[in-house]
Amino acid sequence: MRKTGPIWLACALAAAATCAAQLPLEPAHDSGQSVTAAYEGWYHNPDGTFSLLIGYYNRNMKQELDVPIGPDNKIEPGGPDQGQPTHFVPGRQWGMFSIRVPKDFGDKKLIWTLTANGQTTQVPFSLNGLWELEPFVDATGNTPPYVGFSETGPFSFGPRAVTADMKATLSQPLSITAFVADDAKRVPGANPLIARLPPVSVTWTKFRGPGNVTFSNPRPAAQKADFTAPASNVTFTGKATITATFSEAGEYILRVAGNDWTGEGGGGFQCCWTSAYVKVNAQ
Repeated sequence: MRKTGPIWLACALAAAATCAAQLPLEPAHDSGQSVTAAYEGWYHNPDGTFSLLIGYYNRNMKQELDVPIGPDNKIEPGGPDQGQPTHFVPGRQWGMFSIRVPKDFGDKKLIWTLTANGQTTQVPFSLNGLWELEPFVDATGNTPPYVGFSETGPFSFGPRAVTADMKATLSQPLSITAFVADDAKRVPGANPLIARLPPVSVTWTKFRGPGNVTFSNPRPAAQKADFTAPASNVTFTGKATITATFSEAGEYILRVAGNDWTGEGGGGFQCCWTSAYVKVNAQ
């Protein structure tokens, strides 16, 4: 059985009165709230290993938090550092990274412990069959965009991400171009407004780093650009250029998410979006 929606889908399928009793509403807060890991599920790799796809939920409406790797931000066993973010932007952030586990992982578990604003949460990840994903194609045949930093690739596809290395000078904007490609597939009978959406848009966030990162446009739509498509089903190729400015010297990781019409998190169905990363040495 494959998981086809977010955790709260179970609640949505229950009686409204029951859900209301179990999940009392409370006002949203700008700051002071917790950050919780969000397990999207797991998928097979061609070599027989598995990958665990993980996001998070920052319950604050405005507060961004930095939680360094260590006792307050650890994934165990085998950590504390297993590639998780140390910077947390507000809201639900889907599939921010993945952890590859071996073929014989079996019924073992990893646990991500996060302490933010004095509140500690722990979320386990396992290969339970209820959490198996299909992140590379959805029920309609839609596939994730391709995202790369050169028109010749390499390209990320879905959660299988590529990372580029760049250098930046402090207080001088670093120009970064994301090259994207997509099947531009729309759901038959969908709202006509969907046709007005750009085939691909990208979202930039700071993933790790010692200082602030200012993006000229963190959510640009890709403009059409001609280059060799990375796959035969691609009908749109484009690019989106932004600048990033760094406040302090050090090593940063930036994440860019490529989204098609399904939006962030694929509308909650674990397909179809793509992650790619830029490691920046700012001096």
